[in-house]
Amino acid sequence: MKLRNLLIATLTLLGVFSLLYVLNQNQTLSISPIILGIIKWVALGLSIWFAIEKKNLTAWILVAMFIGITLGNDFPEIGKPLRVMSDIFLRLIKTIIAPLLFSTLVVGIAGHSNIKQVGRMGLKAILYFEIVTTVALLIGLVSINLTQAGVGSELLVQNSQIEKANNLLAQKQSHDVILDIFPENIAKAVVDNQILQIVVFSILFGIGLALVKDDEKKRAMLSFSEGLSEVMFKFTHIVMLFAPFAVGGAMAYSVATMGMGVLGNLLKLVATLYGALFAFVALVLIPIGLIVKLPFKRFIDAIGEPVSIAFATASSEAALPKAMERLEAMGIPRKVVAFVLPTGYSFNLDGTTLYLSLASVFIAQASGMDLSIGQQIQMCLVLMLTSKGVAGVRGASFLILVSTVASLGLDPTKAFAILAVDALMDMGRTSVNVIGNCLATYVVAKWEGEV
Repeated sequence: MKLRNLLIATLTLLGVFSLLYVLNQNQTLSISPIILGIIKWVALGLSIWFAIEKKNLTAWILVAMFIGITLGNDFPEIGKPLRVMSDIFLRLIKTIIAPLLFSTLVVGIAGHSNIKQVGRMGLKAILYFEIVTTVALLIGLVSINLTQAGVGSELLVQNSQIEKANNLLAQKQSHDVILDIFPENIAKAVVDNQILQIVVFSILFGIGLALVKDDEKKRAMLSFSEGLSEVMFKFTHIVMLFAPFAVGGAMAYSVATMGMGVLGNLLKLVATLYGALFAFVALVLIPIGLIVKLPFKRFIDAIGEPVSIAFATASSEAALPKAMERLEAMGIPRKVVAFVLPTGYSFNLDGTTLYLSLASVFIAQASGMDLSIGQQIQMCLVLMLTSKGVAGVRGASFLILVSTVASLGLDPTKAFAILAVDALMDMGRTSVNVIGNCLATYVVAKWEGEV
């Protein structure tokens, strides 16, 4: 009861502060900064008290978000350098991914010697990914055509956005959807954080180990892989203790660099994206969960922490090790989790694909171009291919957006203006990516009769 009352009081005060802040910013009401400050700091104090009593990492992550937003808004010069905490966390996470995927996949495949199941899971997962991401693209199109958010918008590009865009475009590389699935050098794949290539190598290694006839050699490698897997999960526990600091630092940096008033005439775009993401979850993911009889309460408890990390850091990779651990604890076999979840990071980016279709049409609307239904469908067909297999590429969604806008005959620099709010939109689409992949893992497990 005490925890519940604390939570209600905290959320109420945060809601009151948010409402008063917006009204004050819009000059609808004139409210003393002192009163706003008192409400804000009391709400933060209650949230910290709640996290102390709750003794839960997810609670501390949420509190860290609020603290980060406050620091970034009130003390931007302090908030900007705090990005280093997020960068440290992401670096540590990247050290976990390759050995964790390798060990869990090898044990899952060679330990059970069911190579046919790997092929079945692969086909089912790809089929599911294609259907769901296609629906996501269509929801993005429908949403932007309903709101007409781009009509009348001025895409004003600031120098900082031009500089950021040029940095992203400078690292643009040729992308072959099929060829880039396969590693040419496993060390290079690990360094470049190419998750799909690591998965392919691990699957082939696991199959090779399953075919080894010498039981002694096979057991030795399996024992090593099992030990490595357990160590990496313990490593994950240690790194996750730093997650609240990373989340706070990421939020402080984002708010300090963007500012609270950055939205301007892009507010309709951000609102349309979040509305479309909510619609996708409500109209697609929840019905899928009902069809496969997903235990929603257990599922929400399992993904709460990974999704909050993904939202704050705008990085799906940051959530991967914890998501794997929590889904396994939920009862999904490790061999299914280790195969489907990381594969989805390349083929099942629901939030990103929805964003790409929505943002492309937004830019066309703002440029005064009226895209026909045929043109929009053709654009979706292109995005179905270009959005696959690029999860490990920094700024990949922006690069795809620029090339899509150019293919429509528009000035690619029009896309630069969106970078002003890209961090805010990235939080939403990354969260939906993680939710979608966690659900996909359960669906394939259910399809295989493993849960």
